[in-house]
Amino acid sequence: MLTQAVTSGRILSKTGAYAKSAGNITVSSEVLAVNDTLPIRTSEPVHSGKVRSVYWLSQADSARLIAERDYAIATDSQLAVMVISDRISAFDCIWRGEGDLAGVPGKGAALNAISKFWFDEFQRHGLARSHILEVPHPLVWIVQRASPVMIEAIARRYITGSMWRAYEQGERRFCGIELPDNLLRDQPLAETLVTPSTKGVLTGLPGVPETDDTNLSQKQLQQYWQAFGFRSPQDIKHYESLLREGVDLISDHLAPLDLMLVDTKFEFGYARDASGRDSLIYMDEVGTPDSSRIWDAAAYRKGEVVEHSKEAFRQSLLNHVEDRELLLDYRRFDERKQFAREHALPAQFLYSLSDTYLSVAERITGQPLVAPERPMESMMSVLAEDFGLASEG
Repeated sequence: MLTQAVTSGRILSKTGAYAKSAGNITVSSEVLAVNDTLPIRTSEPVHSGKVRSVYWLSQADSARLIAERDYAIATDSQLAVMVISDRISAFDCIWRGEGDLAGVPGKGAALNAISKFWFDEFQRHGLARSHILEVPHPLVWIVQRASPVMIEAIARRYITGSMWRAYEQGERRFCGIELPDNLLRDQPLAETLVTPSTKGVLTGLPGVPETDDTNLSQKQLQQYWQAFGFRSPQDIKHYESLLREGVDLISDHLAPLDLMLVDTKFEFGYARDASGRDSLIYMDEVGTPDSSRIWDAAAYRKGEVVEHSKEAFRQSLLNHVEDRELLLDYRRFDERKQFAREHALPAQFLYSLSDTYLSVAERITGQPLVAPERPMESMMSVLAEDFGLASEG
């Protein structure tokens, strides 16, 4: 393992792992690429997503931890251990770098730290709580199981991305919202627009295509509120309020840091508190460079767009491939997956993204970020000794 660190630049080992120290940021020489094989005692198969894996705990372990850790939730709630990896996903594929670099060093710890910071701020300001109950390790959350609302709650403050692409092609109606003529790319919108899309594939809803990430209008949400997982039509307004208030809080915090929140995605669900009351809560992650576009404000004032988010990596990929349509055409998804599986990207792509995630995390939280050097061992040490969750097999 590479242990040497430098104050500027980075040192590469033969395997592509590296160690770096810059200011208060410490990056591990390891990347956590596989996060669904921990020996954690579970009651269901591990759910492994693009970045996070979820270990659902038994009712007995859940009840024990609620009592032992004094979690302020319903005593019969199911808990889970959620483990984030350093894998990088873009265009619905997982990417790797040269030299066996299977992810972005420090990415998981950065995303967890940023999300926890925002969730704490939301609750402190009286918005709503989140599904996170405890953060026992930089790559681990203990969470309460919630019933998800099946929409991606997207807020847009500037016209860019998919909204700009549609606008440039002549569309003036986006998610049921009428847009004025003569808008310019990347300019601020007159107000924050809520432009939800489907989370997963929903079937049997007239006018809603059975595909993921389908744009939705307010009328469609009102018409099919039960199918989207809302408990009442009134909760549609409530989720919009929680989204807008959260966006305003993030934007206000970023402004003195010379960072701009351009657009972002939230997720919501329902969970019961200690009194048994079921309410909307924040879920997944929020306000991170993975789920948001974050721009450099100083550059924007000069008429430039400088990304502090995963969008910069996406643009690097588009410039890297000979055929951009390979990444953009959904009909070529199988071909794209094969390309991502077989193709090692320049390591600098992942190092540059690492710098972005780590810098943004420290600026937002105001705290040093430390990614553990032996993530598997350190996670299991905590989960076994402090939570009693090591599997016997």
